Amino acid sequence: MSVPDTQPTSAHAAFVAGLPKAEIHVHHVGSASPRIVSELAARHPGTVPSDLDALRDFYTFRDFGHFIEVYLAVVDLLREPEDIRLLTYEVAVELAAQNVRYAELTLTPWTSVQAGVPIEAYVEAVEDARVAVERDHGVRLRWIYDIPGESGLPSAEDTLGYALDHAPDTLIGFGLGGPEVGVDRPQFEDVFARARAAGLHSVPHAGETTGPQTVWDALRVLGAERIGHGTSAVQDPALVDHLVEHQIPLEVCPTSNIATRAVDVLENHPLRELYDAGVNVTINSDDPPMFGTTLNREYEIAADLLGLDERGIAELAKKAVAATFLPEADKAALAREIDEYTAGAGS
Repeated sequence: MSVPDTQPTSAHAAFVAGLPKAEIHVHHVGSASPRIVSELAARHPGTVPSDLDALRDFYTFRDFGHFIEVYLAVVDLLREPEDIRLLTYEVAVELAAQNVRYAELTLTPWTSVQAGVPIEAYVEAVEDARVAVERDHGVRLRWIYDIPGESGLPSAEDTLGYALDHAPDTLIGFGLGGPEVGVDRPQFEDVFARARAAGLHSVPHAGETTGPQTVWDALRVLGAERIGHGTSAVQDPALVDHLVEHQIPLEVCPTSNIATRAVDVLENHPLRELYDAGVNVTINSDDPPMFGTTLNREYEIAADLLGLDERGIAELAKKAVAATFLPEADKAALAREIDEYTAGAGS
C-alpha cells in the first residue's frame, strides 16, 4: 500500500483491537479492501486488476488527484445492485472485526446512479446489507449521502433529490466530498439548507487540502455540525477558538492526510496542536484500504502522536461516540461499554 512508513509500532495494539468503537468518517467505496475489489473486478473484467498483488500496486497513488482516479475506477465496478450489496455487507464485516459497534457510512449514490443503477435499487441493496450485517455481526450502520463536489451543482441537486424522495429512515446526514480545491462551499448553500430543513445533519468535508476559510464556509454557509478533516483550522487561531467554544467535532483521519499529501509527515500532523488547544477531535479512517490502514491503526497512531495511555485512548473513543447522531440513550450505552472494557483491561 501507499503509506506503510507512517505506521509506528504501537504498544497499545491489543487494547485498541478490543476497544468498542464508533466510526463517523468512512466512505463506502473507499472502504473496499483488495479482497472485495478483487471479487468485483473478477465479476467485471476491465481496468481494475483482480490479482491481489496487482491491486496493491494499483492502490499506490501519487497525490489526491490520482487517488480520485483510483477511487472512481473502483466506483465503476459497482454496476449492479448485487455489487453494491456485496460491497456494503463486506465493508461492515471488516468494521465489525475491529469491534466497531456503530458506523455512519458515507455513501455517494450519484455515481452509482450515473452508472445505471436506479436509486430505488441502490437503496434496496444497501438496506438489505445493513439489516443482514446487524443480524449476522452486530454492527449498526447509518447513512450519510454526500455530494461528489467535483461534479458540481447538478450532482448536488440529484443527491438532494435522492435524499428527499427515496431515502430510507436510516439516512441521517448530508455531506460534501471529493476534491476541495476549486470546489467552493458557498455554491452548495441552498442545497444544504434544504437538506437541513428536511432533518438531515450537515457534515461536509472542509479544510483538508484547502485553508481555514473552507472550514469557516462549511460552518457559516453550510451549517456544518461536524467537519470532515478540518485540519487546516490550526492555521487560524480565531477558528480554533470557535471550534473549542462550540465543541464542533473534527473528523480527523491521520493516515489519509499523509497519503493525499495534505500533511507531509506524521510528525507534522496538527492533531496534537488541535487536541492540546481543546478542539473536539475524533479519530477516523476515511478510505482505509486505499490508504493502507484501519480504524484500529488510526487509534494506535493517534495514541502515539498524543502520548495517550489506555484510558486516554478510551476517552478518545468516547469522543467519537458523543459526536455520532445516535439517540442519547444509545450513546450512553456505547460509552458504558467502552468504560467496562477499559476497566476490565486493567486501566
